[in-house]
Amino acid sequence: MRPALLSETCRDQAALWLWPGHALYVGPSFELDVHSGAVSCLAVGLDGEFTVRLEHGQAQVVRTALVAARVRHRIVADGGRMAFCYLDPASARERACRRLMSGGAELARNHEHERELASTAALLERDAPLPAVRQWLDLAGPDGLPGHRDPRVRQATRRLTERSGQRLPATELAAEAGLSVSAFLRLFRAETGTTFRRYRMWTRMVRVATLLDTWPDLSTAAVESGFASPSHFSSAFHAMFGLRPSSLFSPHLTITVAGWPDSPWGVGRPDRAPSAVG
Repeated sequence: MRPALLSETCRDQAALWLWPGHALYVGPSFELDVHSGAVSCLAVGLDGEFTVRLEHGQAQVVRTALVAARVRHRIVADGGRMAFCYLDPASARERACRRLMSGGAELARNHEHERELASTAALLERDAPLPAVRQWLDLAGPDGLPGHRDPRVRQATRRLTERSGQRLPATELAAEAGLSVSAFLRLFRAETGTTFRRYRMWTRMVRVATLLDTWPDLSTAAVESGFASPSHFSSAFHAMFGLRPSSLFSPHLTITVAGWPDSPWGVGRPDRAPSAVG
């Protein structure tokens, strides 16, 4: 089955919030074929239950499901609205979310707070304040990260978000921090909740979304964000999330970039307004 583009379901708007390490989408279900991604996906049915099936497993009807990274699966929501929360598998937030659910390592289900997750996600419209989105994420799984990031990691994450920082190697940032590479990588993971390489990829994705605010050309934004070519971005996006950019980006999608390293909680700058793509 061909993915249902958002432009074909114009009766429903959609919203996307991006941080380095996780992303939250609320809108029509993508109705993808069997797929997998490099990140875990917490799926929440906003209008009711949906069906999730692993590639070689039985179909299960659930209201919430956490599909582990690289597990091939399919979700069928029959046109209903969904919330998809993409979580880095190395993060404390993903582990906390898993502890609040039942089931195995590949597929967990029945989140302890599934009713509240569904009802509050349905209220996260395009102009929802970022603290409300943060509360939803903490309900799904608190990140457990320190409130005040180590200044060396703050500097490293700040450098990664700069235009010239999209290809910075860990060796250079470790030297700037006065640490060995191994010590820097351990500190970085402890402070951010994910690996350096994955965080750098997330910042590239976030930068693409940021540039779309002024450059609606997705191909140009991808190259300016450190990807070698538009096809490289498309492949990387598909590998991470399990879907093509064309299945997500449309005039009906509102994007809020919420991952600036200087912000309290890592939620975003108060002057950053949501932008629509298109």
